[in-house]
Amino acid sequence: MDKRIASADVGIEKLRDGMTILMGGFGLCGIPENLIAAVRRTGTKDLTIVSNNAGVDGFGIGVLLEKRQVRKMVSTYVGENKLFEQLVTSGELQLELNPQGTFAERIRAGGAGIPAFYTPTGFGTMVAEGKETREFDGRQYVMERGIRGDFAFIKAWKGDRWGNLIYRKTARNFNPMMATAADYVIAEVEELVELGSLDPDNVHTPGIYVNAIFQGEKYEKRIERRTVRKA
Repeated sequence: MDKRIASADVGIEKLRDGMTILMGGFGLCGIPENLIAAVRRTGTKDLTIVSNNAGVDGFGIGVLLEKRQVRKMVSTYVGENKLFEQLVTSGELQLELNPQGTFAERIRAGGAGIPAFYTPTGFGTMVAEGKETREFDGRQYVMERGIRGDFAFIKAWKGDRWGNLIYRKTARNFNPMMATAADYVIAEVEELVELGSLDPDNVHTPGIYVNAIFQGEKYEKRIERRTVRKA
């Protein structure tokens, strides 16, 4: 069994207009840079992107916003992208904003085959508008739907040809759960290793969830806000 593919472009050959893509990462850490660039090259449009954030101007998902390839964003934090703000306020881009814990659980639920769940987060706020609410043990809850995607774009530190993945530090945010919640999962890794090189006890995403894997290149790993100690 060999799930290796030659490049990101090969992996997204079946991507079509209007599809939903789950994109891993937190801020600019652990984002699928090569796959995002491949989507930009295709010109595919009307996409729904499920991502913790919307990248920044000129990088990450920001490059897809520049080409107007995204119809809707499902996110938790979008404060680092001025173009994103302009597109939302002008009505060019739809936004579904989620509390971060709810966002994480919606994806986890989608991967676990759970269509919906109840959470107290957001009750009595704009988050709950138009949603079913219910009382449990004297407390009010909001029903949230699980999230699944047509594709999941995953970024990992190391992987093997079976698709087993290990993430590094903050890059582990959202990537593992998104790998369970899509019809087709593509993993880009910094290093492809031989079978048996990964400690089975430390594999974060088992290969059964991954459809295709390739070794990425030219990772920039930008820092959103550099903070250093004053001299």
